[in-house]
Amino acid sequence: MRASRLLSLQLLLQTRGRMTAQQLADELDVSIRTIYRDVESLSTAGIPVYADRGPDGGYQLLDGYHTRLTGLTTGEADSLFLTGMPGPAAELGLGSDLAATELKLLASLPPGLRSRAARIRERFHLDAPGWMTDPDDVPHLAQVAEAVWNQHQIHINYQRWREPREVDRVLDPLGVVLKAGRWYLIGHTDGTIRTYRVARIQHLDTLPETFTRPRDFDLATYWRAYFERFKNELYTQHATVRLSPQAQRRAQVLLPPAMGRAALDTAQPPDTGGWTVATIPIESIRHGHVEFLRLGADIEVLGPPELRALMSQTAHDLTRLYDP
Repeated sequence: MRASRLLSLQLLLQTRGRMTAQQLADELDVSIRTIYRDVESLSTAGIPVYADRGPDGGYQLLDGYHTRLTGLTTGEADSLFLTGMPGPAAELGLGSDLAATELKLLASLPPGLRSRAARIRERFHLDAPGWMTDPDDVPHLAQVAEAVWNQHQIHINYQRWREPREVDRVLDPLGVVLKAGRWYLIGHTDGTIRTYRVARIQHLDTLPETFTRPRDFDLATYWRAYFERFKNELYTQHATVRLSPQAQRRAQVLLPPAMGRAALDTAQPPDTGGWTVATIPIESIRHGHVEFLRLGADIEVLGPPELRALMSQTAHDLTRLYDP
């Protein structure tokens, strides 16, 4: 552990130049006293690190010194695919590995490329979660990821949205997917590959039994097909509506993407007032009712009759409430 920290300290000075003891302590999550001891150890080992005193002082390496001790550990190599996503890396238990990996990669670059990498990091940032959504609580994620990696079966107690709400499953965990800030487990059980939301795992045990991954299984291909099937199964009904010019614009912001796109793609030529008729997919009558209320009086539902009646009843109820 200390050897790794000493290397990290040396690489920090190599990649960033002069740093104060406080900055080094913050980066390595240790005390300033530990930094003093580590710097002394590096000097004793022949590393040309020296200190400048004063308010602008700090530690730095002798100009031109460059270490080649930048080989990646197993955990650091595993974290490479998560570079740029520190949040998901931390959830998977690879946060410290990712930080060390980035540092070693920077140290291995010549000064010109290192400066370019630093500029890219300053100017581009990946934020995976969706807007206005709280992240899932995923206490079992690291255990799931370890079972996926080591090909160990797992036993889970899982809470579904339909009855029976709680089920027990023994799975061959094939992979994990991060989609819009939500983690999903892809598992094989009873001859079927299914998708489970990691946040809904109530209890998990890693079993000693191992499994063999299906030779024809590809995680990315499975997920694309699953997501396309999910979208097609989600919107099973359609509504015919009239939209004002304002509603046509606001639908792109206020309605889910599939509904907003349909408002444009299926729009008929506008009438003299600019209103147009469109056919929009909905999950159910209740779903369409909730979503279309966002557009207020700028939308008129023409069908199906049950949805039009529900919108009409809501309008009457609102009138009684605000203008008794």
